[in-house]
Amino acid sequence: IICCLDDLPQGVQALLVISVIHFLCTAAKPVSSLVELFCEYFFLSVPRIEVPLTPAEATDDGVKDPPLDANETSPQLRLPSDPTKVQCWDPATLQHLGTAPAMTKEEVDELCSKAARAQKSWALTTYTQRRMVLRTIQKYILENIETICRVCARDSGKPKVDALLGEVMTTCEKIRCVNSNGEQWLERSYRPVGPMMMHKTAYVEYVPYGVLGVIAPWNYPFHNMLNHVISGLFSGNAVVSKVSEHTTWSASYFTRIVKAALEAHGHDPDVVQTLTGFGECGAALVKCEDVDKIIFTGSPAVGRKVMSGCSGNLKPCILELGGKDPMVFCDDVKIEDVVPWAMRGCFQNSGQNCCGVERLFVYESIQSKFLSAVVPKVKALRQGVPNAACGHNGDVDCGAMIMPAQLDIIEALVKDAVDKGAKLHCGGKRNEALNGQFFEPTVLSEITSEMRISKEEVFGPIMCVITVPNDSDDECIRLVNACDFGLGSSVYAASQERGMKIGNAFRCGMFTVNDFGVNYLIQSLPFGGVKESGFGRFAGPEGLRACCLERSIVKDRIWGVRTSIPPAINYPIKAGKGLPFGMSLVKLFYSEGLIGKLKGIIGLIKNS
Repeated sequence: IICCLDDLPQGVQALLVISVIHFLCTAAKPVSSLVELFCEYFFLSVPRIEVPLTPAEATDDGVKDPPLDANETSPQLRLPSDPTKVQCWDPATLQHLGTAPAMTKEEVDELCSKAARAQKSWALTTYTQRRMVLRTIQKYILENIETICRVCARDSGKPKVDALLGEVMTTCEKIRCVNSNGEQWLERSYRPVGPMMMHKTAYVEYVPYGVLGVIAPWNYPFHNMLNHVISGLFSGNAVVSKVSEHTTWSASYFTRIVKAALEAHGHDPDVVQTLTGFGECGAALVKCEDVDKIIFTGSPAVGRKVMSGCSGNLKPCILELGGKDPMVFCDDVKIEDVVPWAMRGCFQNSGQNCCGVERLFVYESIQSKFLSAVVPKVKALRQGVPNAACGHNGDVDCGAMIMPAQLDIIEALVKDAVDKGAKLHCGGKRNEALNGQFFEPTVLSEITSEMRISKEEVFGPIMCVITVPNDSDDECIRLVNACDFGLGSSVYAASQERGMKIGNAFRCGMFTVNDFGVNYLIQSLPFGGVKESGFGRFAGPEGLRACCLERSIVKDRIWGVRTSIPPAINYPIKAGKGLPFGMSLVKLFYSEGLIGKLKGIIGLIKNS
């Protein structure tokens, strides 16, 4: 290259040298970033934080209030005698866990204002400082796994193993992924400029929005709150989370963890806030002027209200609105291999999963064999209280339903299906043997499109088996897509090529072949859906960048070389010169043939 430079003009030489240096620096940067990250983890240790625990958080049998009698009364979240409080209950034992304030608009605005003030200094922190906070949270999680699982089980009724898989493991992977890749994902994104602007450098930078408002659901209280705190803090934002009134009790503990990690590194803990209350509290968060973007997870009906609330001041929002996810078993699968995935997909967290399996499509020729294999396993599931409390040992497969009203919804959907011809193999009713919010693990087959359960989100421990007639891939695709939701999906087939071909025809946001749920353990992938499942994404570079304002920047590439306005089109424009000059300029840069470009050059000379 150096030998050839002697024959070129000095200006071209300079451009080539700059280009080569830029290329070498770009190529070397990923390697140097990995080395820097390794050194940071190796040489910079993080402190151990202490978070005080209440007896109910510290031990399985730490709640001393007696259980309610489910036959006589049901837990009330809001008492007429004390409407300023959220009443917290264990859905498995029906023990009273305590209260939390039902925050007013004024209280919401005050906490959001605190977060906005704290964000000003947090936005100035380095990525290393942000990683140190997240690593401190990670260290605490690893040293207190059982405590976190216990608290999740107590507040949401799930078995500790489900809490480990769905709450702890996913949160740890989120922290690992963001710490490893987040800085790279938020780096300036350089863009090509084209020949007319070759003297310019153009890029997009990702600037923190300011305050992210999060409305979190109740099915995974630990992960659903930490999920957005992790990405929000790493991207330089403050995060204000409105937790569900159904899982308010655990939010206090989880918030203390985050604030302790911030304080351990000298940062203002006000950059993270937690709101408790009912619908009016969430509405106040959406409309608060200090909140710059809303991230909502919940039902389509409430999602529409959130979007409507954001429209008043054109506030951007991300809506993750649940799903009716299909799992497909083609005729060439091995039954013994796929049954465990059907069980996990339908009964993890008692079916209370956004991307849980709500429609199980089984090809006609293997359906009988599949049902013979799966029904005994479902009947053998142990359901009960997930903590060793109130005389129980906590050794269970399925826990309780979090929302009392969800029991009524599931019961009505099952009854409608059976009344219209569905076959009930087991379950189908509340578990009367347990004094809590339990619905028996259920298997239904012969589901048809006329049944409500084929269209409406169940969010419960129900396996709905739908026949794929004549083992037809085309009919399978039609049945899967005949749904208002479009979140996740999975296909099992002996041939991965066949599974991919089927899955590629699905209208959904996520698809996995010969596996289930693993896309969420790959946090570099965006999470979200289409249709009634909402829009926008979290996780992956798309989700992290969604926490930021995308700002386009243009600057001079070479010192002293700037854009100038040619006299022919400079105000006041020369009569008879401006338009011909502009037309010639367009021909020079955009004509595909050499003759057209030459005409453009001649025109520029004539009209200059």
